[in-house]
Amino acid sequence: MTERDSAWSADSTNDTFPTRASRRRQSLLEGEPEARWETLSAGEEPDGTPVAYGPDAEPDHAPSIAARLTGTVPYGTVPYEPEPFGPELSDARPFESGFSDTRPFEPEPGPFEPESAEAGFIEPESTDTDLPGAEPGESRPLEHGRPPRGAFGSEPVSELPPQPADPPATRQRASAARTGRRSFLTPDTAVVPAETGLRGALTRIGVRIPPSAAELTVRAHTRAVSQHWPGPRTIAVVNGKGGANKTPTTVMLAAVFARNGGGPVLAWDNNETRGTLGWRTEQGPHEATVLDLLPQTGALLAPSAQSALLARYVHHQTEDKYDVLRSKPDVLASEQKVTSRDFDALHEVASKYFRLNVVDSGNDETAERWLRMLHHTHQLVIATTTLEEHAEAGALLLEALRARGGDYEQLSRNAVVIVSQSDKNGTATQAQAIAAGFTELARSAVTIPFDPALLKGRIRYGSLRPATQRAWLAAAAAVAEGL
Repeated sequence: MTERDSAWSADSTNDTFPTRASRRRQSLLEGEPEARWETLSAGEEPDGTPVAYGPDAEPDHAPSIAARLTGTVPYGTVPYEPEPFGPELSDARPFESGFSDTRPFEPEPGPFEPESAEAGFIEPESTDTDLPGAEPGESRPLEHGRPPRGAFGSEPVSELPPQPADPPATRQRASAARTGRRSFLTPDTAVVPAETGLRGALTRIGVRIPPSAAELTVRAHTRAVSQHWPGPRTIAVVNGKGGANKTPTTVMLAAVFARNGGGPVLAWDNNETRGTLGWRTEQGPHEATVLDLLPQTGALLAPSAQSALLARYVHHQTEDKYDVLRSKPDVLASEQKVTSRDFDALHEVASKYFRLNVVDSGNDETAERWLRMLHHTHQLVIATTTLEEHAEAGALLLEALRARGGDYEQLSRNAVVIVSQSDKNGTATQAQAIAAGFTELARSAVTIPFDPALLKGRIRYGSLRPATQRAWLAAAAAVAEGL
């Protein structure tokens, strides 16, 4: 039962139906906020002081139609609310699916027909033994102001559809209904003017221009990658085929999240077969690798350990603001084995000191460290290029994970595929075709245009073309949805 139904039912006695005037008087006596607003919308306080405008107000002073619809009336006035469907409407109909609980209905002629033509609402607590479909002597309560199922026809009354959340424009009215006054707080609807392109140039000289659709999209992606999650998160970048662009993908995701999120981000080379993450990133004032960090995990996990101590083992990227945990590519894989227990200890340290871990994986999908990485992963990323063998390897990995079921299947279905156009002679159409092929295998697939700054050497976000930067921002936003 709604508050309005309660107010109207409170005035009913002996199955009579109150008039609108009696309802208003009774609700004012009981301090009902809804009745106060109904009086205010008519143009006066209970003491007669004019404070708002209703449909019969003077046209020279009444708010505009736009102001009534949006609720943005001048300060000191009350937003006008039109009268709900009342019983005096001649076209009042029985309840049907989709009507509000406060919409009246007119019962068919019969033993339940009310004596007063003004009646239009049924008290939810009422019962009747003569309703159609009821057994003799059976008392059937009415359901939330609607007739019982099977009444007034052979078809049952379906449940009302879920109502959407109140838009910001109605929150003030809802607050006023609860407190009896209009809230001083207003929803934040300010829009920052354009900041880029020709529109941004006009803004800088004093002409405030709204942002374009492209700029609004960039702002939405920036907000997505700037959020902080309630706990550390791990992203695993995988593909069983070498040269599938895993390392550049790891670097760019770490850079985008670190530059926008303002929190510590780690790019971790979880590769025992000569991982190249350390070669493509800036080196710190030391040469430490994951093998140097592993014996110190116990000390770093102690309650007295300080985060600054971790700088001895990770390499900070001064431009892109993230840290790198290197592997040791100058030794054989047999000399840098990391067991599942070792990975758990390393991951515990990384989760203690970093809010986001982006893990660059090797090509051996049977290695202990590779399998344990998936155990700690929140978001799986398939890195691939436009080459068919890279895309096929990524697709086979997703299918294998889905076949294993459980958490592996969930990771597969929620995966994001990032297709990089690594060949300068390739086309955007080729990348789009590869992305479209992953539609049924992953949650999202995005494409990255060719950029020579990603081909070799140290990778810096600032060295990319603007179009490439926007593409990586969109890719990171797609990843952030799964965190």
